[in-house]
Amino acid sequence: MTDEFETLRNLPPAPAPSAAARSHARLAAMEAFDGAEKNATGTQGKADAGRQSSILNRIRSFIMITRHPYLAGSALATLLVVPSATYLAFEVMRTSPPVVAHVASPAPEDASKPSTMTRNNVTPNEVEDFLNRQDAAGGPMPGESAALGGKKATAPAAAPMAELAPPPAPAPMTSRMAPAAGQRAQILLDPRVRPTEQSGDRFANAQINPVKSVATDPVSTFSIDVDTASYAFVRRSLMQGRLPDPDSVRVEEMVNYFPYDWPRPQSVDTPFQTTVTVTPTPWNAGTRLMNVAIKGYELTPAVAPPSNLVFLIDVSGSMNAPDKLPLLKSAFRLLVGKLRPEDKVSIVTYAGAAGTVLEPTSASESEKILNAIDTLQPGGSTAGAEGIEAAYRLAREAFVKDGVNRVMLATDGDFNVGASSDEDLKRMIEDRRRDGIYLSVLGFGQGNLNDGLMQTLAQNGNGTAAYIDTLAEAQKALVDEVGSTLFPIAKDVKIQVEFNPQKIAEYRLIGYETRALRNEDFNNDRVDAGDIGSGHSVTAIYEVTPKGSDAVLNDPLRYQPDAKTAPAQPSDELAFVKIRYKKPDADTSRLITTPVTEANAVNDLASAAPDVRFATAVAAFGQKLRKTPALEHYAYGSILDLARTGRGDDPFGYRAGFETLVGLAQSLDRK
Repeated sequence: MTDEFETLRNLPPAPAPSAAARSHARLAAMEAFDGAEKNATGTQGKADAGRQSSILNRIRSFIMITRHPYLAGSALATLLVVPSATYLAFEVMRTSPPVVAHVASPAPEDASKPSTMTRNNVTPNEVEDFLNRQDAAGGPMPGESAALGGKKATAPAAAPMAELAPPPAPAPMTSRMAPAAGQRAQILLDPRVRPTEQSGDRFANAQINPVKSVATDPVSTFSIDVDTASYAFVRRSLMQGRLPDPDSVRVEEMVNYFPYDWPRPQSVDTPFQTTVTVTPTPWNAGTRLMNVAIKGYELTPAVAPPSNLVFLIDVSGSMNAPDKLPLLKSAFRLLVGKLRPEDKVSIVTYAGAAGTVLEPTSASESEKILNAIDTLQPGGSTAGAEGIEAAYRLAREAFVKDGVNRVMLATDGDFNVGASSDEDLKRMIEDRRRDGIYLSVLGFGQGNLNDGLMQTLAQNGNGTAAYIDTLAEAQKALVDEVGSTLFPIAKDVKIQVEFNPQKIAEYRLIGYETRALRNEDFNNDRVDAGDIGSGHSVTAIYEVTPKGSDAVLNDPLRYQPDAKTAPAQPSDELAFVKIRYKKPDADTSRLITTPVTEANAVNDLASAAPDVRFATAVAAFGQKLRKTPALEHYAYGSILDLARTGRGDDPFGYRAGFETLVGLAQSLDRK
């Protein structure tokens, strides 16, 4: 039997294939490859009774020998696939119905699985990678330059293509139809599929706070420690062309990512200044927003206590990525440059087993510290619990009385060896916290983040959790805001708000779902809460419904007296804000109170301070990404307008960056 490859080789030169033929050839080749890959580990032969070309058999044999998933690592693979695909395209067009340009919806039995957006469970990135390699060999498709700029598509570039509205009844593509501009996008992406976060990252979040009736539940209590990791998670997703996972969105972390110029306390003896502003709600005319802003006293560098820092660095194999260990090393180099001679640094690594890289060393020996950081290399599994124990031992050895003693854990979140359950690690951190050694967590990279574990460790270690996705974020978290990160001015800080049932019918706390406390915990000094660092500000926002508003959701109670007819204590106050805190070296809490009246209110949101307007815009954006029902019909454009009016002074460009994210979300969120 004549070798079909020889036959093909001796054929006279064929005319150049049309654009449609090239498109069909690609799709057919991917289908053939995908079918062969699925059968590679099964029995030999074909499951159905249909004939199979010997060319397909040879392609399949090559795949089984190499076991290469994308046919990209070998020049031989390219030589086989390109001519075979052309031959197969004509065979498919002659014997099979033409391929439809629009991607079919998943079968009902696969409804629970993530959408693949391509045929045969091949991901868009795999298809795009394959097609671009073929284009490099044969030139771009006609019309491709208009659709993709003639460049290799990346995830962010491909995302806007999903906005194309699907045709009501897509016509089959025939061999005479050349793809118009954007046609390739319709082949690769189903416009009905909204791009979302697809990775191995794990996020822990609680259900959105419900609307509560003041008649039955007049008091709200929570811890006001605030991390910033969520905002960086959200930014990373949007910049990569995906809507974030709703569970990655914690609204309070997004609001508190930004610096605000709230009124400052005048003395460290009263470390907080509380400012309350009541405004109309931009997304609900029947409610009002109560913005509770707390500003901490800022220590001057001359009086800041010395620091004993232990860098606990994950160097496991999973950290071998540009946005992990290399970025981590650059971030810690920035922090070392901010330290003073009286500060000390130690370095512990963990990967399979924990090891000490640097004994406690004065920051004046910066070259020695930087050289130790430069030697770090990834490899091994992750013994996180063992590493934490080693770091705490080193912190105790170099303990600074009346100073800052802190372990700074840097990881991609993979704790897969040792005492790896959240509860075991939580107990370990709680025990060490009582010794005066706190823990902060810095997350790096993507695809392996364990957000729940990061939150557990930071909250129980009297520390903060930040996510470092760029060197600019490292500069913000470890240099520009190092005071609020390292130097606490108060610990176990709790807030409690009591609403007056004569004035307020209902309320909803925006965010802080994972920081809720029982009402009786407020006065219990044994209950742990968060810390506030030097100069740090915290903002909490309530949506409240005035008495008699048409927006009231709960029916009046039948068997309890109405507050208007039987007031316990008549008052013009809307609410009463209480803050309870301990000084860093104290075990007994102190109390600060602030009444809220109509004197705190403005009738028009435009009349509120720029910081209030901007914080409101961020809260609206976070809720919309979190899929809060109250914001379903509030437009991204309205959020953007509100943010622009409240941008104010923006020396670092953070607020301008937020406006960019709102625009990206608007382009991606096509329902």
